[in-house]
Amino acid sequence: MRTFERINELAKKRGIGLRALASKAGLGETTIYGWKKRTPDSSKLESVAKVLGVSVDYLLGKEEKDTNKDYDGEVEEALNSARMYQGKPISDAQRETIKGIVKAYLDAQDKDK
Repeated sequence: MRTFERINELAKKRGIGLRALASKAGLGETTIYGWKKRTPDSSKLESVAKVLGVSVDYLLGKEEKDTNKDYDGEVEEALNSARMYQGKPISDAQRETIKGIVKAYLDAQDKDK
């Protein structure tokens, strides 16, 4: 699987479109689409990997398994469904904070087993 296809597949699993993914990664809206035909710049690929919560090696196909915990996708889905709190939209900063708290909690649960 090529890098573009892997990114597209992960974005779909996370419930995010490629334009939105590019925007969150600080890239131009159509940058990722250009990766269908050319190799992405490493710094841009790092930004996308960070947003998707995977390693660059995974996006490049050097790792076959997503090294993140199985619950990463579930945490993203939960955050995608929680669009408002007290009548106000959840900001990107708040989403990242919530994600960090949930991951830390689940990691602690894994250690207790």
